[in-house]
Amino acid sequence: MELEKLYQQYTGHLPEQVQPLTPAGSNRHYFRLGPCPSLIGVEGESKEENRAFIYMAEYFGAKGLPVPRVLAQSADGMHYLQEDLGDTLLFDAIAEGRASGTFNATEQALLRQVMALLPVLQMEGADMDFAYCYPQPELNGRSILWDLNYFKYCYLKATGIAFQEDRLEDDFQRMADTLAGAGIQGFMYRDFQSRNVMLKDGQPWFIDFQGGRRGPVYYDVASFLWQAKANYPDELKEALLRTYLDALGKYRKVDEVDFRRRLRHFVLFRHLQVLGAYGFRGYFERKPHFLESIPFALRNLRKLLQEPFPEYPYLCQVLQQLAEPAPPQAVETEGLTVRITSFSYKKGIPADPSGNGGGFVFDCRAVHNPGRYERYRALTGLDEPVIRFLEDDGEILRFLEHVYGLADAAVERYLERGFTSLSVSFGCTGGQHRSVYAAQHLAEHLHRKYPVRIVLQHREQGITTLLQPDTPL
Repeated sequence: MELEKLYQQYTGHLPEQVQPLTPAGSNRHYFRLGPCPSLIGVEGESKEENRAFIYMAEYFGAKGLPVPRVLAQSADGMHYLQEDLGDTLLFDAIAEGRASGTFNATEQALLRQVMALLPVLQMEGADMDFAYCYPQPELNGRSILWDLNYFKYCYLKATGIAFQEDRLEDDFQRMADTLAGAGIQGFMYRDFQSRNVMLKDGQPWFIDFQGGRRGPVYYDVASFLWQAKANYPDELKEALLRTYLDALGKYRKVDEVDFRRRLRHFVLFRHLQVLGAYGFRGYFERKPHFLESIPFALRNLRKLLQEPFPEYPYLCQVLQQLAEPAPPQAVETEGLTVRITSFSYKKGIPADPSGNGGGFVFDCRAVHNPGRYERYRALTGLDEPVIRFLEDDGEILRFLEHVYGLADAAVERYLERGFTSLSVSFGCTGGQHRSVYAAQHLAEHLHRKYPVRIVLQHREQGITTLLQPDTPL
């Protein structure tokens, strides 16, 4: 293994252990080598991307900023060793706040630290040699259109929603013109979010900035404060934005009204880019973490669209349709569509819109209910604490084993006979915890296993997701 050789060259001995680390969104591979010393080995698929990270790490490190040191690199440029910052992500450190929507004083203090450091990175990085950046030295109109088309092809088309491509492209061009070269420029981290901040000795350190480039500072603010699963309440968002603006003001004069006006456009753009990434990583690469994030992104999009964007009339029309809780009617074409719904028995069993009146209705109320406990009452079956509760308890897993057997048999027979519609509903007392978990997991199970369209609706949360098959029907 090349990383073991590199470790030996740097330390004088082979590592006793090589532990693969959980991959994130990129195709880079990370390993912990050690234990004496413990180092992180990185195996990249692009020499240019590795070069970008190594240059930026050295640049920021020379300015005393909290980034990992690169300690050794291979001659072929495909592998390098960096400082081990531990295992604590900011994303995990604020997990309780993300789950409940109420952030304690410690969590808020960490977030303020990060937002105060962001303009330092952006402004101190403004003078770096952007020729090292990969794949582009700056955010320009062309790269913005790439991201918008990423959203169109990897997410929007997968939903089955009909749209006029020429009108959508007109609004894409208007957005690119608005964003490119806008306002205050500096180093743009590009993927600035809580999964890319680590905590070492209680202090934030920044990782995975290899996609950085020159660009508008608003982009990173939008990425962090409107991260799909961050769940920051409005008052905390405002306080963190205030922290950022105060820190940015130490570098240059800021017109706050203009800043907020521009920021809103970047928030919309970031939403579209994120949905494109979730579509690609979830639908095409079958990474469940990204599929689980889609409902949160759509919830944020619905809230954002409450105040219109008159600059992009047709795009907003399409996005309103996309964010609507009603399932897209365009899925009713050839092939089998499985409609999976979570619901509350208090509000009645969902009707089958296909008119067939068949399918399954499963009662989840015999399963241990997280809603009986105060700390879970504000959460749903999509939230990590509820998922852990149900899976640790185990009743829901045994319940779903039987559900999977029945659903698999029905889907296989429906495919053989050329049927076009099957409905499966899960009910519980409030339609919030057990039924949501069960519906979500059956949808992911069938999506992995069969070439069928799946319309997943969490009725009481107003969330609908369409999962398209990877193979032709």
